[in-house]
Amino acid sequence: MVEKPRRRGRDDGDASHSPSGYSSDFEITIGNVRERSPRRRQVFEIEDPATYTLDTRRGGGVGGGGLVNKWKALYANKDFGNIVLLIALYWLQGIPLGLAHGSIPFLLKEKLSYAQVGLFSLAGYPYSLKLFWSPIVDSLYDRKFGRRKSWIVPIQFVLAIVFWWMGSHIDSLIRNPADNIYEITYLFLAIVFLSATQDIAVDGWALTLLSKENLSYASTCQTVGINCGFFLSFTVFLALNSSEFSNKYIFSTPRDEGFLQLGSYMAFWSLIYVLVTMYLILFKVETQPTDRGDEQEAEYGLVETYKTIWRICKLPHMKLFIIVLFFAKIGFIPNDSITKLKLIEHGLHKEDMALAVLIDFPVQIFFGYYAARWSQGESKMKPWRVAFILRLVCAALSMGTVHYFPQTGLTNWYFCIVILTKVTSSMASTVQFVGLSAFITQIADPVIGGTYMTLLNTLSNFGGTWPVFFIMRAVDYFTSATCEFPEGSELLAYSCSAQEDRNRCAKDGGACNVVWDGYYVMSTVCILAAMAMYYSFIRPTVLKLERLPDHTWRVSKDYTR
Repeated sequence: MVEKPRRRGRDDGDASHSPSGYSSDFEITIGNVRERSPRRRQVFEIEDPATYTLDTRRGGGVGGGGLVNKWKALYANKDFGNIVLLIALYWLQGIPLGLAHGSIPFLLKEKLSYAQVGLFSLAGYPYSLKLFWSPIVDSLYDRKFGRRKSWIVPIQFVLAIVFWWMGSHIDSLIRNPADNIYEITYLFLAIVFLSATQDIAVDGWALTLLSKENLSYASTCQTVGINCGFFLSFTVFLALNSSEFSNKYIFSTPRDEGFLQLGSYMAFWSLIYVLVTMYLILFKVETQPTDRGDEQEAEYGLVETYKTIWRICKLPHMKLFIIVLFFAKIGFIPNDSITKLKLIEHGLHKEDMALAVLIDFPVQIFFGYYAARWSQGESKMKPWRVAFILRLVCAALSMGTVHYFPQTGLTNWYFCIVILTKVTSSMASTVQFVGLSAFITQIADPVIGGTYMTLLNTLSNFGGTWPVFFIMRAVDYFTSATCEFPEGSELLAYSCSAQEDRNRCAKDGGACNVVWDGYYVMSTVCILAAMAMYYSFIRPTVLKLERLPDHTWRVSKDYTR
């Protein structure tokens, strides 16, 4: 491995918006990638988000013949093979992310408390913190093998090995998660870390793998690939893993287990990792683009990159913005991370939740397009502020959907209410993300645009990640539930806060009496705290930051407006 100065100005692909609202700490970048050279340095930036459509190019919006014609043109494009390769690489990223952020918490909640599920949520942290080692991925590589392949190939081989090993062990770990929660968390922490590192390398490769006129397809590949992988690992896997779904649609004779087990699923994808990686080794040569003219990659040293990040953080107005990003999502965490688990606890089937997510996904794409147009005005954070209040309203309504969940079983009309609440919340989340992206694009120093945007995306992602662990522990702390038995029973009452204890209580013939549900406590506390912070600090601060001239956000000495 050799150390080479790092290219600055690449958006390190902080794909951070949760597809279909799966998780608040996982998001997909919306916008086009373009390149320009202010002064003598090349910068890759996100183009005006208002141009976002399903293929992230101008014109041919959602629906209509424009989109179809563009995809026909794409098929005949000289970069078609590279576009397919990028989608495949992003697809492989979505597989472990869909498990860590989607399916595994559902499987664990059947037998664990919220505090224990919150412990597992720590496994998702690396994807929100990848900025801190992305300069290393950009700077260290084998020149002969390829700058990006030096990381992608070994990482995917390691992922294949880990997935294959887990294929033989994960089912036994999941069957008894209370004794294995730390091992499960460590395994998925490692998987998410590897996936995040692969994402850094793939994002960088996308900007040189595609020709200049096709750079706008980079974010399309990311969006399509990660969403498809996430969809398979969350929606499809949960449905096929469900015994109810499998007995209804697949098995002729009812069985206790679903059609697809987690171990088999992971073993299958370990083979796909190997096949794709072997293709990269045998058939794909990494070359530098020859159509960039005088625009050469600007490269910076590893140490200088970290110094630049620190200089950005020390800007006076940036300090306020960081505080806003760090605390702005607290009010949404109970709804985003816990409501779906509570609905499952109250009787919503996993396949029903998967169906709700399936319906939610195209709605997000649709509103993402129009939210981008809304963010085109002078007040780019206005959509963000409006959606902030809407998400708090949805959080309050979600408490109602949990509280009034039919005890006799889910009805069609109530399922429609659940879907409507989820779709509205996801829509507001999408609007917030697009508005924030538009504002970040406006203020980012164009000389170091990639580092600037990745830093702010990382901070925004982490703002939706760090509270999850603490809020889930607080839900358990404030929950008081006792398994009570009829008079004359020899069994003594015991706590039944955890789902496993609830199941044991039912088998023992008792009734789990919930005296105080910590979910309602923490949801109320977080909503009220968010409202107080919004009107006392967040809103006035955002309005102040919006009015600042762009040059106050600059750190580069050789940049002038």
